[in-house]
Amino acid sequence: MTAISPLGSIHKKGIYGDHHKKNQSNLLEICEVKNLKIIQIFQYKKSKVEINEIKIDNLLPPTQNSNVSSNKETRILWNAPKTWLVVSSKEGIVDDILQKCSDKNFAVTDLSHSRTVIQIRGLEAIEVLKKGCPINLNEFKLNNCAGTIFHGINIIVDFVSTDPNTFNLFTLRSFGETFYHHVTDAALEYGFIAI
Repeated sequence: MTAISPLGSIHKKGIYGDHHKKNQSNLLEICEVKNLKIIQIFQYKKSKVEINEIKIDNLLPPTQNSNVSSNKETRILWNAPKTWLVVSSKEGIVDDILQKCSDKNFAVTDLSHSRTVIQIRGLEAIEVLKKGCPINLNEFKLNNCAGTIFHGINIIVDFVSTDPNTFNLFTLRSFGETFYHHVTDAALEYGFIAI
């Protein structure tokens, strides 16, 4: 199956907003994250499997809300009680999940083509998110995630890096273009590079 970018018709490379006389290395960067596998894992109530016995890409699924387990290729986001999102660029990650999460104990759903993922990176990234997101981002830490809204659109925020502040923002594909417009509009004040 060929992946078609949900933002292919609107995400154009360039420099936008208040960038005049600013050092380009200090501008925000906004891009679409492509070629990710996004797999939801739900553990059935009747399951006898201990989640701390299962490793996906050598990562244990987090058991506390808002936490993320990660390595270079894979991130496992706590999504709800006994529910996780595995986000990965690793070849064969789906087979790895299916091998370790039997259908007697887990529901495994591939959400890859149904999501838009936007990454925003830079010193002012938190300020952009604060413009449309009601959660307290001042207390958000590296490898935290949260389901929230941005200008009325349901999203998941994943704090990926502090060098500089980098967030992956997930939303339903059908809201992708509207969400992209909201994010880029909020970033105009600081100036941003679309990459």
